[in-house]
Amino acid sequence: MRRALLGGLLLAVSAAPLGVFLMLRRMSLMGDAMAHGILPGAAIGFWIAGLSLPAMTLGGLTAGLVMAGIGALVSRHTGLREDASLAALYPISLASGILLLGLAGRRLDLLGLLFGSALAVDRDTLEAMIGVSVVSLSTFVLIYQTLLLDSLDPIFLRTVSRLGPAAYALFLGLVVLNLVVGFQAIGALMMVGLMILPAVAARFWSQRLPMHIAIAALLGMLSVWLGLLLSYYVALPSGPAIVATAGAFYFFSVVFGPVRGLLRRNFSPIPI
Repeated sequence: MRRALLGGLLLAVSAAPLGVFLMLRRMSLMGDAMAHGILPGAAIGFWIAGLSLPAMTLGGLTAGLVMAGIGALVSRHTGLREDASLAALYPISLASGILLLGLAGRRLDLLGLLFGSALAVDRDTLEAMIGVSVVSLSTFVLIYQTLLLDSLDPIFLRTVSRLGPAAYALFLGLVVLNLVVGFQAIGALMMVGLMILPAVAARFWSQRLPMHIAIAALLGMLSVWLGLLLSYYVALPSGPAIVATAGAFYFFSVVFGPVRGLLRRNFSPIPI
């Protein structure tokens, strides 16, 4: 539980800015699609090397990037919206991953893989979480300005720099990397909730982007801490408990948030 707590807190901090930019770029569903997309690669890694964290991580990372690339290519060459192409790909990826795990003919805690298990966080997994968090935050700091311009005014960015596509590719890589390393404790299907829900909830508390990211990180860390406590004392799966806690913060923010929250919008005094 201590390892799961430390790893989950680190992932919450590294996933928060990624979730904020996914929301800012209106790509929230892409995170969900990528979470499904990593399953075939993780299944192939398991098929080849068994319960090997490096093999399953490498397989999941490769599959997630390939699925994102296929979605972008289909959208670019057919005119289909990128979210629609990803929505078509992610159920295929989910079904393929589960079928590959079944064909492997070996026992695997499928529910633990899909929805997370705090007991799965061993020393190697914790070290991987620490490494990914450091790499993710460092890379994000380097691409922050370029990614911000690419999100708000890509036409202007193309006139002054050619780094926009590279920053976008690195951003997608960081999203997949965080999703892959989080599937041990949070679950392949639950990790995207830790990435998106705090970012959306933080939108109701601040309109300034740096503060938005900081609040998202804080809400993510609180979700991990309270969710793990809930899973321990009520004997619930850790991943769903964490995401349910993040969902509670989201609904609280929708109602009581000072920035366009329901109470603020409906009961604020009318300006004279």
